[in-house]
Amino acid sequence: MDKELILQSSIPEYSGNLRNHIVEIPKPIDKCGGIRIFGRVIKSLIFSTDIAIIRNCNADAVIAVYPFTPQPIISHALIMGSDLPIFCGVGGGTTTGGRVVHLASSAEFQGAFGVVLNSPTPNDTIMRVREVIDIPIVITVVSESSDIAGRIEAGATILNVSAAAKTPWVVEKIKEKFPEVAVIATGGPNDQSIIDTVNAGANAVTWTPPTTGEIFKDLMTRYRNN
Repeated sequence: MDKELILQSSIPEYSGNLRNHIVEIPKPIDKCGGIRIFGRVIKSLIFSTDIAIIRNCNADAVIAVYPFTPQPIISHALIMGSDLPIFCGVGGGTTTGGRVVHLASSAEFQGAFGVVLNSPTPNDTIMRVREVIDIPIVITVVSESSDIAGRIEAGATILNVSAAAKTPWVVEKIKEKFPEVAVIATGGPNDQSIIDTVNAGANAVTWTPPTTGEIFKDLMTRYRNN
């Protein structure tokens, strides 16, 4: 039997009676090599700003990016309420320049594990952020034409590949040129898309959980049937 399987099967488990209903990360993500940050290995990141989901999942970390202007009070609420490391979105698209630098600095002081910059972020903004924070800078990559070398040179620590159906292909191309760079990538809609992303070379995978409304729908159906 495979040594890894033996080790996994021998892990004692406790789930309790009241907290055994959790959102579980898809199993294929376990095959990632992971990224070691401040001594902690990160393989799975849940893509959510829902603190109820965050408090009831088995992910290694949270990637908290949302489609609004970043606000420190949101980062503060997530960091204080979470029992997982938080990677906070600090802009870089609509929110630019010095505001991004201040948001990144604020996120670090509040206890963020890393900051996430949007794909349009100029390299000089990455450099300015790198000058003021010590935590990882995650830069989002949306296509194979992105200036990967420039991102790394500017101070990006981790690449966050989010290229829809092309994600595995983009990850593979990045790893061919920059085999040592740390890559987080979106896992896609199913186990096979996650497997493809992992096989392409992703070190960690982000996964979008069902909404609380979707979870409640299944729960309420069971209540009605009983």
